[in-house]
Amino acid sequence: MRWALVKVCLAVTAMVVVAFAVPLGLVVKEMAKDRAFSNAERQAATIGPVLAITTDHAQLERAVASTESGPLGRIGVHVPAGAKGGEPAEIGSRRARPADVEAAVDLGRASIAPVPGGSVLLQPTAVASGIAVVEVYVPDAALTNGVTTSWAVLAAVGLALVVGSVAVADRLGTRMVRPAERLAGAAHDLGKGKLGVRVREDGPRELRAAAAAFNAMADQVVQLLANERELAADLSHRLRTPLTVLRLNAASLGDGPAADQTREAVAQLEREVDQIIRTARQQRAHTQQAAAAAGCDAAEVIRERMDFWSALAEDEGRTVRVAGADRPVRVPVARPDLAAALDAMLGNVFRHTPEGTAFAVDVHNAEDAVIVLVSDAGPGIDDPDAALRRGHGDGGDGSTGLGLDIVRRLAETTGGDVRIGRSVLGGTEVRVWLALDGVRRARAGRRRHTGHRLRRRLGRRLGRSRGRRAAGRTQGGGGGE
Repeated sequence: MRWALVKVCLAVTAMVVVAFAVPLGLVVKEMAKDRAFSNAERQAATIGPVLAITTDHAQLERAVASTESGPLGRIGVHVPAGAKGGEPAEIGSRRARPADVEAAVDLGRASIAPVPGGSVLLQPTAVASGIAVVEVYVPDAALTNGVTTSWAVLAAVGLALVVGSVAVADRLGTRMVRPAERLAGAAHDLGKGKLGVRVREDGPRELRAAAAAFNAMADQVVQLLANERELAADLSHRLRTPLTVLRLNAASLGDGPAADQTREAVAQLEREVDQIIRTARQQRAHTQQAAAAAGCDAAEVIRERMDFWSALAEDEGRTVRVAGADRPVRVPVARPDLAAALDAMLGNVFRHTPEGTAFAVDVHNAEDAVIVLVSDAGPGIDDPDAALRRGHGDGGDGSTGLGLDIVRRLAETTGGDVRIGRSVLGGTEVRVWLALDGVRRARAGRRRHTGHRLRRRLGRRLGRSRGRRAAGRTQGGGGGE
């Protein structure tokens, strides 16, 4: 697809360049020729006033020598004989044939005649003795002066257009092909049993839709396998009871070959059931790990949990805002873990702020991380560090901080962290940094810069939403732990 797009763009651009460059090159050549002959007409016109005054040989030679082309030997004057029986005068350099000069006299206007090495412009002028002809020689080099340079510029521009179009086509092809290659590679990996493989949803709209469908299919496959293995483990456990009865009955059979064979068969069957249970447990753990490694769509989880909490927010008169959850945002954490962390943060907002306090949930997809912000409009937390220490289990009496501990452990599994600060709503802001590459960034300055940029952006959005609030609504309450 990539090479085909390059070939199409190359062919189209080449045709456009040829269609415009060739006529333009011919026009440039014709303009150079017209410029040369216009210059010749201008020089011939400088001799006309002298001929109108006198036909003296010496004065005409001085007039020819004073012109631009006279010293170069490119101007000649043909003066007819004055008196009866006189001789015509020939002044300057003359290259035109007598037949061409007579033709110019008969024609009565300027004409061009070919001569060796170029052309001559023949300009007839009326004098007292008849019609004089001024001859201006134009060499072939003057007819093509600047044409080669202009053609070289046109060729360079055409080549640049072709190269530029190929480069643009290659970039567009890469943008289209790479997502398709990733999708094909992920499909092969999934077929080989790598259940944790997922596709980044980028590229053209159609490929983004295909990637989203693939990820949904892979999630469904993982869920189906988990259900199947759960069913196998459950059925194996159910076989325990009848096996126990068979083993007890076999023990009461007494001695004998038949009894020994029965007891051996029951023991073998029990070992097989145990092996099935162990295998089902191992495969179930593997499936759960694959699901966690594949991650989930944070935007979808946020929308789902906000649908749940919005009903309670409406009952308590809270203003709710969600931003950044309108497009897929994949994070490398399991869906239940992210939902539990969101419930913990939102639960703290409802638990530790009075009714009517507004709150917001924002998600930002950065280059190397996904940032989830939960903020409220309360007065905030006096000691954020102490709240985080309670999240680590270091707090004293009162709140256990288990909600923040859930959030902290979720962030640290990705190499991220949790921060508590002042929100743009005026209350508490809990910022959860989920690293996408599994490595915490060494430079905290970039994080703070990103955080400040997000706060300014959220502040502008909040300003618009505050204007729509009821004037008499009171803001209050503290932030969550």
